[in-house]
Amino acid sequence: MINRARLHSDLSRLRRETDMLLATATSLSEDEMACPSLCEGWTRADVLAHIAGGSRTLTQLVDEAVYGRGNTVSTPGQAQSPAASNLAGLPRVDLLEELRGSAEAFAQQAERLGGELAAPEVRVDGKSIPSTSIVALRISEVVVHHHDLDTAWTIEEADPDSLLNALEAVVRVLRAKGAPGMTLVTEERDEWTIGNGGQRILSDREGLLQWLARGDSQHIEVEGPVPALPSW
Repeated sequence: MINRARLHSDLSRLRRETDMLLATATSLSEDEMACPSLCEGWTRADVLAHIAGGSRTLTQLVDEAVYGRGNTVSTPGQAQSPAASNLAGLPRVDLLEELRGSAEAFAQQAERLGGELAAPEVRVDGKSIPSTSIVALRISEVVVHHHDLDTAWTIEEADPDSLLNALEAVVRVLRAKGAPGMTLVTEERDEWTIGNGGQRILSDREGLLQWLARGDSQHIEVEGPVPALPSW
């Protein structure tokens, strides 16, 4: 069972990040949705469809936590599912409705994490994570993909704890994909070790996330060449 105060805090931050995402999405015209995003080969509509599909995937994790089912799901990254591709082809109004409805459905289902859990851990990308981290995983998805829309909204507008959630999720994926050995340090005094921790990378949370998630290295400090990151 997740602490009720923590669950309330996580869901409040998720609501804040989701409301900003929905405001951005609603501001986009049909033509603007068809423009490229920061995800290579994806339009903004593809990104929004991916976010909608991700909320359904994470709802499966809530079910597994509550009922103890043991299926492994994949972290929403840069692999578009057929279902999400179909959503991306919907008219603007319908895609926005799918985005809004899926977000509301996940938030409602996540309330169940405040009760007794049959599975204290769930499997994501072949690794176990605490079931109490499912809401944080959704927060990270919303923040990273909001940034991918490449609009007037900037990642600096995300809550600091939401940025931390996103960094933790991205680091977990990069570890699973065999990223080069690095020690990641933020100005906020967060620290992660990947592999042998060989190369030290310094930035604030915003700059580190922009690099780890999408390869934008202009805000990081590193001695020597910038490490090549695996795609995800």
